[in-house]
Amino acid sequence: MLSFREMINSESACGRQADVTVKNNKNKQMKKCIIVVVLLLGTTTLFAQTINWVSMDEALALQQKAPKKILIDMYTSWCGPCKMLDRNTFTNKDLIAFVNEHYYAVKFNAEGNEVVNFKDQKFSNPNYKPEMAKRRNSQHELTRFLGVNAYPTMVFLGLDAELLAPIPGYQTAQQLELYLKLFKDDTYKEMNNQEAFNGYYKAFVPSFMP
Repeated sequence: MLSFREMINSESACGRQADVTVKNNKNKQMKKCIIVVVLLLGTTTLFAQTINWVSMDEALALQQKAPKKILIDMYTSWCGPCKMLDRNTFTNKDLIAFVNEHYYAVKFNAEGNEVVNFKDQKFSNPNYKPEMAKRRNSQHELTRFLGVNAYPTMVFLGLDAELLAPIPGYQTAQQLELYLKLFKDDTYKEMNNQEAFNGYYKAFVPSFMP
């Protein structure tokens, strides 16, 4: 039979064990709560730092209601530099904020099968092959109409959806910043020769953080 002291010690041990169990449960619950909060904050941040991509038809309709210029990312499914743009350039928070404020951004598959109504014409890709969706496909009619023949190409449209310029090739956030500000501020109208652009290019100081 246990003595009184042994019973006390036994009770204390049980109590300590119970306290440890309670603490462990609380710690587990606390960790779960922290993980949930971190995930929620991460998700919120992710959504907050994304370019507001719209379709071509949506951008044209939005432009009629609230005029802003249009930026089109002409890409293809097989294009490596296009994926680098998505991964490196379009995740830059300064670029995201600037594009969302000053442009309607369109991500357009230059070899896709989207039907677009533009300048009173309907553009499609009649030779599109679904089985080639992940490989080189036929070029979309709108791609040819906008003079795009390399991927990726950033196409800038004015307030009346007029073509301002196609800018071919991969661009870092800071390189693209130059063109975003050039066309947003109508600075391009002051440049009537290559020398004027070269001067602008050399003098430009990017402000987007790496």
